[in-house]
Amino acid sequence: MKEITVLMSTYNGEMFIREQIDSILNSKDVELQLLVRDDGSSDQTIPILKSYQTKKKLSFYQGHNVRPAKSFMELLCKAPSSKYYAFSDQDDYWSQDKLSIAINCIKSYGQEPALYFCQTQLVDKDLNPMKNIYINPRLTFGEALTYQFIGGCTMVLNQSLRDIIIKYTPNYQPMHDVWIYSIAQAIGAHIIFDPQPHILYRQHSHNAIGQGYSRFKEWKRRWKRISNSEHERLKRAKELKIGYYKMMSKENKSILDKAILSGEGNLWQRIVASSDKRLKCSSKTTYVLFRLSAIFKTF
Repeated sequence: MKEITVLMSTYNGEMFIREQIDSILNSKDVELQLLVRDDGSSDQTIPILKSYQTKKKLSFYQGHNVRPAKSFMELLCKAPSSKYYAFSDQDDYWSQDKLSIAINCIKSYGQEPALYFCQTQLVDKDLNPMKNIYINPRLTFGEALTYQFIGGCTMVLNQSLRDIIIKYTPNYQPMHDVWIYSIAQAIGAHIIFDPQPHILYRQHSHNAIGQGYSRFKEWKRRWKRISNSEHERLKRAKELKIGYYKMMSKENKSILDKAILSGEGNLWQRIVASSDKRLKCSSKTTYVLFRLSAIFKTF
């Protein structure tokens, strides 16, 4: 059994995928295996993956195009047994100590579910540093329900948490990183945030999901997430209740119920529920937009 399995989902990633794979394979002080699922590429991604597989550098398989969230969750379910699991995009660049630092942070928790994630460093397509967006999360369950800030490419989780995650398949699949973080918070897993970046998070015109770097773009992105009519956060909260309510503490059950009421109660109930201090997040902007989404019933 390998110490850690790195899970990568690819889609038309020919431009940067070699750099990404090589940076993973150059990881130090860790025994890893790389499992890749291709999500229906039509460029040279498959030949590139085959060249690495021939050299026994990775394993990969092809699937139908199901988009990143479902692709990564399928990988997590199909992954071989490992002590730890990590997610990788197809276009970033990892520092050599990224995995070893993460493992050292969570290994002391043994069989108790644990999750690590770190800050990212924004770079352009040529890996030149850009103005960064720093996060300072509260690391609370309430914040996890209202604020989407975690990057799956920085996450490392242990086998105990992985086994809990794959026990339930939601009818509505949120983005894998937000979903996994929400589950970890809901069940009271150990969560470690590393404020030091160990990954160069590449921004380019072909990103499936980018972090952005201007204040205006960040405002626009957050407003779009909160004001849309798809009710992503409400659906996620309901899926958490179906799949993990029995595993939650009394306090977390109360927080989850408040979040759900923020999205589907009458106007007064939504206003009162969304004012619960336990739903506050580290981003004042996002918190204001969350309160507005409760009022206008777009949570």
